Amino acid sequence: MRSMKCVSCDDFEVVYLWPLVLHHTWRKKCLPRRGVGIRVAFNMATAAAAKVQEVREITRIERVGAHSHIRGLGLDDSLEPRPVSQGMVGQTVARRAAGIILEMIKEGKIAGRAVLIAGQPGTGKTAIAMGMAQALGQDTPFTAISGSEIFSLEMSKTEALMQAFRKSIGVRIKEETEIIEGEVVEIQIDRPATGTGAKVGKLTLKTTEMETIYDLGQKMIESLTKEKVQAGDIITIDKATGKITKLGRSFTRARDYDAMGPQTKFVQCPEGELQKRKEVVHTVTLHEIDVINSRTHGFLALFSGDTGEIKAEVREQINAKVAEWREEGKADIVPGVLFVDEVHMLDMECFSFLNRAMESDLAPVLVMATNRGLTRIRGTNYQSPHGIPIDLLDRLVIIATQPYQEREVKHILRIRCEEEDVEMSDEALTVLTRIAMETTLRYAIQLITTAHLVCKRRKGTEVSVQDVKRVYSLFWDEARSSQFLKEYQQEFMFNEMAADIEMEAA
Repeated sequence: MRSMKCVSCDDFEVVYLWPLVLHHTWRKKCLPRRGVGIRVAFNMATAAAAKVQEVREITRIERVGAHSHIRGLGLDDSLEPRPVSQGMVGQTVARRAAGIILEMIKEGKIAGRAVLIAGQPGTGKTAIAMGMAQALGQDTPFTAISGSEIFSLEMSKTEALMQAFRKSIGVRIKEETEIIEGEVVEIQIDRPATGTGAKVGKLTLKTTEMETIYDLGQKMIESLTKEKVQAGDIITIDKATGKITKLGRSFTRARDYDAMGPQTKFVQCPEGELQKRKEVVHTVTLHEIDVINSRTHGFLALFSGDTGEIKAEVREQINAKVAEWREEGKADIVPGVLFVDEVHMLDMECFSFLNRAMESDLAPVLVMATNRGLTRIRGTNYQSPHGIPIDLLDRLVIIATQPYQEREVKHILRIRCEEEDVEMSDEALTVLTRIAMETTLRYAIQLITTAHLVCKRRKGTEVSVQDVKRVYSLFWDEARSSQFLKEYQQEFMFNEMAADIEMEAA
C-alpha cells in the first residue's frame, strides 16, 4: 500500500489490488467537492499505455519504414499463400510454414517453441517476422530485438534477454467496473464571475426508463469540454477512472441539423438503469508488472524506461501471483512472440541461457533470423551452422527462404513505390528491377526516393528512366565501391599495413 495526497483534501490513499490497477478510497469529506455520483481516479499505467499507443499511431502515419508496407502474411483460410497479398510477394513455402507457426501461437496452448528463419541477405526474413506481428494483432505481445543490442555496461546479457522474454508474455486480467451510460439531456456549467476559482456544474442523463442529475467537479467539466459533449450525445462514463466515451448521437436528435459530417453516428437511447456493471479486460505484459513491483524504481520506470536489473525474487513472487489468478479465473496467460534478428551475434552465454529459458512454463514462441552459413560461434573457435550451437539447433524448427525471382522483385518494387507515393513509369520500373537483380533489393529500394527527388527537381510528375540512371550514377552500390577500392587501394591510408598483414598471414 502506498499513500498519496488527494487533490481536494490532501487525504487520499492508493491500494494496489494487483500490480497494475489502482483503487481510490475517498474520505467522506471529499464527496461534496467531487460530485454526487462520479468519482475520478487516474490509472497511471493505463495513461502510459494510451500515450504509447498514440505515439505509435502518429509514427505509423508520418514515417515510411523498410517494412511499413507489410500488413500480414498474405494467407487464405486454408493457410495457402497468395502470390501477392498484404504486401508479401513470393516465398510461398516460408510463408506457409510461418502461417502454421502463427496458428500455433494464436491457440496459446503451446509455448516454448523456437523457430529459425535462415536465408541469404535480402530474401525477406525480417519481412516474414513483421508479417507475423501484423497478423497477430494488438492483443498478442510481439517483441523485436537485435542480437547485438543486449550487450550493455548497465545490464547483464542474461537480464536483457530475460526482460525481452517477459515483454513477450501477456497477462489478460478481467475486471468488473461500474459505468454510467445514457443520453445527455442538459449540461449546466457555472463559472465564477471573478474568473478565478473552481467551476461547478450539473449533468442530466437519461435512459428510456429514468433520468438523473449529477453534480460535476472541475476535472469532469474539463473532460466533457475536451470530448465536446453536448445535449443529444450518448456517452459512457467509467466511474473508476472518470474516462468519458462518446458512442454517438441519439436518433431523437437526427433532425437538429440539416447537414452533418460523415463521422456522425446515430445510436438508440440506452435502456434500463443508468449505472451498469461491465467486464473490462486489461492486457499487460509480465515485464510491466515486474517494473511496477520493483521497489527501486516503481511504476515511474514505465515512463522513463530506466528499469535496471530486476531481482529474481520479485519475478518469482509475480509468477506465483499470476498462477493464483489463473486458478481463480481472474487472469489468462497470452504467450506472445520474441523475434531476435541477427541471432548469430549472440555468444555462448546467451545461447546457454536460451536453452534453459525456452523450456520454462512462462516462455513465448521464440523466432530467430540469421543470414550466416557455416560460421564461427561468437566468442569461441568452434564452427557451427548459422553460428548457433548444435544443442540449440536441435531445439529449433528451421524455415528456409529462397532468393526472389525477377518478377517477384518487380512486384516488391511496385509495392514500395505505392507505399512511398512515387509515380514511376513501366520502363523505369523495369530498369530498377534489372538494377536490383544485378546488385541488391535494398539498394534498388533506396533509389526509389532519390529518383523521385530528382524527378521533382525537374518538375516532373512521373519518374523516368533518366531519373533512375541519374541516381544510379550518383550513388554507388557495394560491388562498384569494392571495385573502386581494388583499383585505387594504393592511394588510401594504411594500405601498406594491410599488405604487411597479408604477407605475414601467407
